[in-house]
Amino acid sequence: MCTVCGCGGHSVEDQFKAHLEKTGQAMAAPKAPFAVLATAAGAAASHSHSHDHGTIHAHGAECTHDIHLGHGPAGTEVPGMTQARLVEIETDILSKNNNYAARNRENLAKKGVFATNLVSSPGSGKTTLLVKTIEMLGGAPLAVIEGDQQTTNDADRIRATGAPAIQVNTGKGCHLDGAMIEQALARMPLPDGALLFIENVGNLVCPAAFDLGEDAKVAILSVTEGEDKPLKYPDMFAAAGLALINKVDLAPHCDVDLDLYEANIRRVNPAIEVLRVSARTGEGMQAWIEWLRAGLARKAS
Repeated sequence: MCTVCGCGGHSVEDQFKAHLEKTGQAMAAPKAPFAVLATAAGAAASHSHSHDHGTIHAHGAECTHDIHLGHGPAGTEVPGMTQARLVEIETDILSKNNNYAARNRENLAKKGVFATNLVSSPGSGKTTLLVKTIEMLGGAPLAVIEGDQQTTNDADRIRATGAPAIQVNTGKGCHLDGAMIEQALARMPLPDGALLFIENVGNLVCPAAFDLGEDAKVAILSVTEGEDKPLKYPDMFAAAGLALINKVDLAPHCDVDLDLYEANIRRVNPAIEVLRVSARTGEGMQAWIEWLRAGLARKAS
């Protein structure tokens, strides 16, 4: 959990802990102080500027507003907290996050949007996979929320395809949460029946615990990471509905056993679907596209 791993900045956890320490009472509705970077969606050139924390400005329909957390003073730490108290706080944090996630899920369901939460360790190839996916989907309505601690690099790569994308920078935070996604969705024109891709911060621990309102978590595992990765980080693969073994074109050069990768994933989650793909060569990508279309069809029905 983030209260243990030191995830900081302006996360829900920090706000709740600081409020609890100051008042002794649970916080009713976490606030989200942001520094906002405005960029034109899909444009090659972008303009950016920071605003005062806690202020959100609208610049018209032609702009999307990226969200950058953790640029202000560090969140207040809670000294001398017992493990029992920490568990109590963590339980409340997840409960509050689940309220945001439920609201996101309800709003997405009303529009018939199929949302996937892409989770993995850094370097698994999430963004490259996403770019290839967008290309293969052609003109299908879709949008992307990109999560990273800093930079707009990944959102810029998505925008270069012509797809709308919002970057959420979490500062010291090591995952996206339901409140961040709600803020992003409020700034993103999302047509009915669209696909929504949420590319989470590269981290195989905390994102497993935080529901964002998605229809499915998709765990992406590169063949370069080691066959035992699902066993080392079981919570993530247990929470996922689909696992993509990516970069399979590198398997002959890495002395890896793809069958063992898949067996270890299924040891953690026997019900999970597993696809072997290569975003670079396109191997297995059509099966991934069909999985997305099937999910969208189910959502529409």
